[in-house]
Amino acid sequence: MRTAFVVVALAVVTLVAGLPLLLYAILSGNIVPLYWAGVRSTARILRMAGLRVRIEGLENIPSGTCLFAANHVSNIDPPAIVSAMPRRIAVLAKRSLFAIPIVGRAFRISQYVPVDRGNAKRAAASVALAAEYMKSGTSFLIFPEGTRSPDGRLLPFRRGAFAMAIEAGVPVVPVACSGAHRVLAKNSLRIRPGEVVVHFCPAIDSAPYARDERGALAERVHAAIAAALPVDQQPAAATTAGSRSSD
Repeated sequence: MRTAFVVVALAVVTLVAGLPLLLYAILSGNIVPLYWAGVRSTARILRMAGLRVRIEGLENIPSGTCLFAANHVSNIDPPAIVSAMPRRIAVLAKRSLFAIPIVGRAFRISQYVPVDRGNAKRAAASVALAAEYMKSGTSFLIFPEGTRSPDGRLLPFRRGAFAMAIEAGVPVVPVACSGAHRVLAKNSLRIRPGEVVVHFCPAIDSAPYARDERGALAERVHAAIAAALPVDQQPAAATTAGSRSSD
């Protein structure tokens, strides 16, 4: 019932409020009302379905543009983390989401960037585009594991997206998200009531890293997130490496 409620409610909000605000954004060039209406409506619907989001470490977010890097265990992660953000951000998101009517168009206007992790050339182009957006002042959220963890434990990171922070010269804020896999498990459609904790760790300066050192930056961010997660979500002993050899 909770899942059906969320799906229907999101569809209604998208049609009733999203479409007019999308048209307004296209005509005016102002995406702020569209962005915050989407974030707040989604957060409210999820609260009504039993999701509680606890936010920790807001004081660790520096002023100015940032790259937020979070672990990924559930489809609940993105809305929980975005709703916890004190500023407008954009997201590197899988390409298939941009095919959804209205939503895909809204994503593009909001400077969300589609990424195809199965195509190295396209993925590199997405990172380059996001870096340009960051240089103009747009903060981004990435999920560098590249997939949802099947059991909630932190997986190794893909290192490519960290080139965004290095090229744009912005700090990286590690984000530890815990509890989301108990609200909505991977490959499940059942939403359960529960709490998701979004913890912002101290920012990491990307300035000391060259582009070819993005793996080292990825490992440092991975370690920060691992330390902030509960024991049952920390990396398994066999997967403690902070980044993958491929981008």
